[in-house]
Amino acid sequence: MEYNTVEILLIEDNMNDAELAIRAFRKGNISNNLIHLKDGAQALEFLFGTGKFEGRDTSIKPKVILLDLKMPKMDGLEVLTHIKANKLTKAIPVVVLTSSKEHPDIERAYSLGANSYIVKPVEFDEFTKIVADLGFYWLLKNQPPV
Repeated sequence: MEYNTVEILLIEDNMNDAELAIRAFRKGNISNNLIHLKDGAQALEFLFGTGKFEGRDTSIKPKVILLDLKMPKMDGLEVLTHIKANKLTKAIPVVVLTSSKEHPDIERAYSLGANSYIVKPVEFDEFTKIVADLGFYWLLKNQPPV
């Protein structure tokens, strides 16, 4: 897998949801530089160039992180805490994309620095539209800091 460029970092343990998101990005022609990681611990290793990703050029940052909350090893809120607490990663937009509609999760995610919180729709077409819209907005419309 090529790690020299990354635009979208998808952190999702549910392979069905991950595959749906990846297909939606492909359909919208915005999946060229997508990396999918299956748990929070692996995501932090990737972002900070440790463990399996030792030596990865950490100056190459994703334009957006799509983050699930309910994951093994380390949940999404813990991952978000680490991302937003580190000066190297705190400016990366993080979109929480999860099945949790729980108000404490929503409030906590925003208090930790999430840029958006989206509940995954159950309907396939709606899910693909939301994911494609996310990619379009964060990759093509949003102006990140330099």
